[in-house]
Amino acid sequence: MAHWELAPGETSIAVRHRTVEEIWFFLAGRGEMWRRQDGREEIVAVTAGVCLTIPLGTDFQFRSFGDEPLAALGVTMPPWPGADEACLIAGKWPPTRPRG
Repeated sequence: MAHWELAPGETSIAVRHRTVEEIWFFLAGRGEMWRRQDGREEIVAVTAGVCLTIPLGTDFQFRSFGDEPLAALGVTMPPWPGADEACLIAGKWPPTRPRG
């Protein structure tokens, strides 16, 4: 399980996980999550109380709007295996944050 925040106006890098699936629960802020899998893609509005999944093999990226950080709690299944899990991919938006 992990907790993270993305500052207002920031956009994450886009990634795909090699072996894990995730469930995210948003705690604060507002933003959007882009997901693409098997030729389908969507952008989901996220705010406190929204829960979504990131199935294995899904490309995804998220960004934060508003006056407060976008905060989320995430759980991976199986447990996070290490630094090589996330593969960089071309995302929906230009990232403002480096990997890490």
